Amino acid sequence: MPYLFTSESVSEGHPDKVADQISDALIDHFLAYDAKSKVACETLVTTGQVVLAGEVKSEAYLDVQDIAREVIRKIGYTKSEYMFEANSCGILSAIHEQSPDINQGVERKSPEEQGAGDQGMMFGYASRETDNYMPLALDLAHKLLLELAAVRRENKDITYLRPDAKSQVTIEYSDDNKPVRIDTIVVSTQHDDFDKDEQMLAKIKADIINIVVPRVKAQLKPELQSLFNDKITYHINPTGKFVIGGPHGDTGLTGRKIIVDTYGGKGAHGGGAFSGKDPSKVDRSAAYATRHIAKNLVAAGLCDEVLVQVSYAIGVAKPCGLYINTYGTANVKMTDGDIARKVEEIFDMRPYSIEQRLKLRNPIYSETAAYGHMGRESQVITKVFNKGKKTEKKVEVELFTWEKLDHVDQVKKAFGL
Repeated sequence: MPYLFTSESVSEGHPDKVADQISDALIDHFLAYDAKSKVACETLVTTGQVVLAGEVKSEAYLDVQDIAREVIRKIGYTKSEYMFEANSCGILSAIHEQSPDINQGVERKSPEEQGAGDQGMMFGYASRETDNYMPLALDLAHKLLLELAAVRRENKDITYLRPDAKSQVTIEYSDDNKPVRIDTIVVSTQHDDFDKDEQMLAKIKADIINIVVPRVKAQLKPELQSLFNDKITYHINPTGKFVIGGPHGDTGLTGRKIIVDTYGGKGAHGGGAFSGKDPSKVDRSAAYATRHIAKNLVAAGLCDEVLVQVSYAIGVAKPCGLYINTYGTANVKMTDGDIARKVEEIFDMRPYSIEQRLKLRNPIYSETAAYGHMGRESQVITKVFNKGKKTEKKVEVELFTWEKLDHVDQVKKAFGL
């Protein structure tokens, strides 16, 4: 019996994502000037106001107001009519020193025995469904909003867009779990005010369907392009007018889009948010490490789909357990439990080892804070902090290291593939 599966995404201008990006910009600045920084930073954004709160242990001193304003400016909140604007919004900082009770559980005399920054379980997932080993519905939802943001910044083909937007894609699957067609596409985008609402709605729908969607389709390989047809149901700004948006339309908080950040509802999620946390927090680092494992297992041909879980006790280096579920797609004659035990021999999942393997003590997190932490392209770039100031610093970093297929040969050798 065919079935439908849906995933959503939100743009960089969505209030929750504004909060995530501010929190991760602070993380990057702390790590750029003190790689040993321990940070847990939360952000709240609302009409004309930003509130920063959290715990920090660092030698670095930051102008948090300036950092927050630069993030807001880069997103596109630069006009007073948005009721949330980079230069004029109020910014309140309530950041204080990290609890020594937590810190004593993390830091050890031997770095290798660094304890986990919290208890909990983290999940990684990968599938052959797309070239980046991500679920198709989420990948398309992200691509729609990335293209919408690109069109907004070009300000050429579509000139009325504002930063806030959401997308949603529903895929029809066959009995053997293969995508057959796109059933529904939902896009809600903030826009400038118009004189005539009906004409406005018609134009927005036409522009999304005739400009944005074809640009997304053109990025896909032919078999995925064939999923687009004239039977797709489109809901474009289905509530009608969407002028009031962003933090003025809805309060935003760090960590409220964890499914958008990961796999769009596929696989599983341990419940922990990522943004605003340094890599000693396994909510973040171990989620990246399990994605790294999952992607390399599928790419090596061990299985066609896999879910990886790891769990920790606070202050303890060794994981409580590693779980593997190949959904019956394994290409080796081993149980999932046997596969998990062999995977433990390949990937050291102690927090310090994860940090070293994936180079997580670098300022690499701002780029993760919108359009998903997984399925992105690993690349080396140079980032500039406090540009034009006496404290200006350039740092060469490698982004999205957990997306690298650098353990495929080891997996193949270990499993005789």
